[in-house]
Amino acid sequence: MTTISIRSPWVVALPILVLATAPLAAAPLAAQAPPGSEHVGSAFTFEEIRPGIWFAVGTGSLTVFSNATVIVNEEDVLVVDTHVSPAAAFALREELEAITDKPIRYVVSTHYHFDHAHGNQIYVGSAEIIGHEYTRWALENGLSLTGPTFARFLAPIPERVEQLRAQVAAAETPEARETAEGRLLIQENFLEATNAVVPTPPTITLRDRMTLVRGGREIQIIHLGRGHTAGDVVVYLPEERLLMTGDLFYGGIPYMGTAYLSDWADTLERMKELDFEMVLPGHGGVVTDRQQIDRLQAYMRDLWAQIQEMHAAGVPAEEAAARIDLRAHGDNFAAARRLGADVDAVVRGYELLNEAR
Repeated sequence: MTTISIRSPWVVALPILVLATAPLAAAPLAAQAPPGSEHVGSAFTFEEIRPGIWFAVGTGSLTVFSNATVIVNEEDVLVVDTHVSPAAAFALREELEAITDKPIRYVVSTHYHFDHAHGNQIYVGSAEIIGHEYTRWALENGLSLTGPTFARFLAPIPERVEQLRAQVAAAETPEARETAEGRLLIQENFLEATNAVVPTPPTITLRDRMTLVRGGREIQIIHLGRGHTAGDVVVYLPEERLLMTGDLFYGGIPYMGTAYLSDWADTLERMKELDFEMVLPGHGGVVTDRQQIDRLQAYMRDLWAQIQEMHAAGVPAEEAAARIDLRAHGDNFAAARRLGADVDAVVRGYELLNEAR
């Protein structure tokens, strides 16, 4: 097992009472690592945010693409999001052995996108996979391997591998070759890991909300409305005042290629009604500045208004993406400091407007 870096300010864990619930029957776990698992060193760092609540962030030695949150309860573990592949999910599970020997009995998919749900398959038979009804439908129908998200982030992998192979062959120094070979290994593993994915939907679904009580810890899973996708859920720990948001909210501008731009800002408004002091997002660092939610809402509302104006004027989506001006938000978001908007977001906005006709 690889060595992992663990940061924790906590010395002892709070006592937790056990609520009697029927545990999932024990199932044999994969003894061998899935394809594409090869990596050097630790795949994750784990930071203990509250007693038993660990924020898992990739180190770059293995492609994981997103963060995860690990909730260690008295008798079991819940993991929020399973990363980009079975290999990434397996690495997390292996490296968690340095933190706890308790079994992972619950997994939450915050939404259906590949970088949050493509590790689900390693938990079949050993854990319940929880998600929104739409997330189940999307994974059952292969949406994580089609559409703009796939085209933008996964389809280019084979070409990237070939480019890196060419860089290795053209390297003029041992140091340059070693660097290129390291990058190539990561991308070859990512390609192999992606090819091993079998989209695996939730085994338990919710429409609006559900609550788990594990020992003395209350874990709320809530659908606040459409946003990043039609089925985003957040995981809320009211006692700890922690909120896990997937891609519904993080410190930067989320990808909007499958978004509901007319709804998203209002969904974030409902999110603000929850009593939390810290967000553990699907990407980027921990967020403690609640005003960042306001800033993102302002950006989204401005973007949506400009998309509607361009659409009404008959401007093609690609041209509109180049002309939209969001530079007023540049102090809050680096990506807004230049003229233009993400073309996938604009194309998606046009789709929604065309459907509403």
